[in-house]
Parts: sequence; structure tokens; C-alpha cells
Amino acid sequence: MGAALGAPRLLREEPERAARAREVDRRLSTGLAAAGLEASVPDAAVVSVRAPSPEAAVAWARACREAGVAVGCFRPPSTPDRHSRLRLTARGDLADDQIEQAVTVVARWAPYSGTDA
Repeated sequence: MGAALGAPRLLREEPERAARAREVDRRLSTGLAAAGLEASVPDAAVVSVRAPSPEAAVAWARACREAGVAVGCFRPPSTPDRHSRLRLTARGDLADDQIEQAVTVVARWAPYSGTDA
């Protein structure tokens, strides 16, 4: 509760934090799309990457975590469009090398390449 109440004050005092989070979101989404993955359109705190199946999503998420990149793994029925997805949180405190590492690891362990799955 304290964090939620303090967030507006923090954003007023440090507006660059929100701008940085939007930049991280854009870089994650753009990098994943350039790697041939179906990533969500930027402008949110979460970048979603489509997986070909629930089983593939679970294995993909595990491989990413083992490679040092924390991702969420969401499968039907918790996804509104009934597609399994990995989700990455675009945080303003991520360094440039962490963003690059996330894109590289997620793309490397992707169960498919392209948007035809």
C-alpha cells in the first residue's frame, strides 16, 4: 500500500523513470520483433511474446530462466485470446546490456521463428 501511495510522488519528482520504462518497452518489443518473434506493440509495462503451444511456452520460459532472464508464462485459459505467451516486464531500472541479454536469450530459446505458428 505504501508503494502504491508513494508512486505518484516519485513520478512527479523523477519523471525520467516513466520515460525510461517506455524506452525499455520499445527496445524489448522492437528487438524481439526483429528476431522474428510475434511481440506485442509497445506502450505498456509488459511485452508479450506469442508461443506456439502451452507446452512450448512452459519449456521456453524454463530455458529463459535457466539462462538468467526472468519471464512470465501465461497459457489458456488465463490469456484472453487463447494463445500462450511469455511476458517480460519493461522496468525503467534495466540497464542497456540487460535489455540486450533479454532479447538475445528469449530469441535464442524460442520454439519457432516467425509469426506463422
